Amino acid sequence: MNEHPKPPFPNQTQPMPGQTKVMEPVPDHGERTYRGCGRLADKKAVITGADSGIGRAVAIAYAREGADVLIAYLNEHEDAKETQRVVEDAGRKAVLVPGDVQHADHCRDIVKKAVSELGGIDILVNNAAHQATFKSIDDISDEEWELTFKVNIHAMFYLTKAAVPHMRPGSAIINTASINSDTPNPTLLAYATTKGAIQNFTAGLAQLLAEKGIRANTVAPGPIWTPLIPSTMPEDAVTKFGKQVPMQRPGQPAELATAYVMLADPLSSYVSGATIAVTGGKPIL
Repeated sequence: MNEHPKPPFPNQTQPMPGQTKVMEPVPDHGERTYRGCGRLADKKAVITGADSGIGRAVAIAYAREGADVLIAYLNEHEDAKETQRVVEDAGRKAVLVPGDVQHADHCRDIVKKAVSELGGIDILVNNAAHQATFKSIDDISDEEWELTFKVNIHAMFYLTKAAVPHMRPGSAIINTASINSDTPNPTLLAYATTKGAIQNFTAGLAQLLAEKGIRANTVAPGPIWTPLIPSTMPEDAVTKFGKQVPMQRPGQPAELATAYVMLADPLSSYVSGATIAVTGGKPIL
């Protein structure tokens, strides 16, 4: 535990959506530490927001567990190519698909690409997210509110609806929610509201898809050190980021990867409708 970076962190800001290499410290995605054991051998996975942060850590873990991966991302081409490199170094196929998941047609194109390039879909990880910080509701524009919902929750519906016809019994859908689902940060009002929606979307989806043999679960991260942080939060909040949880530090993306592996693993065949909290010791009630 002691080797993980703790605040205070250097002052740093970035334009949205942020880049990995200029963060200080650079996040750990498990590049040097994750060791697979074939838990996802020959599975086909679609991961949104897989260029960096949690998505990159999941892509690395899945590849080292034996899965081929479609890396969906917005426009962070340099980060996405680095994720692709690590996946291919693990001996697995990596397909890059840039574009904006707020658009339904692009979500359907992601699924079509996975079917044509990977040969199917066994795992869908809905991870891409948009957030922005506002101290007053008056500062949240209609456009900002709508964008947050389009990226964070509408895209999950579009992607899931498109993917399910291609999924066989034993397939898994994993959605990234947040500690904000249960304990919303008031300065992240739009983001926190969508994360609550994701929790309910997943709970209903698990029941709806059970007869098809498809599982649906949620991972609820606490403060995680990703490019989203310096690109969307005030500088003083970035400096002390993670201090508020019992471990008094942010989690590294690599520390979430095993939760996503467990939920995708066919051996977790009775786990559906669950929320796995990865919060540095802060309970989700």
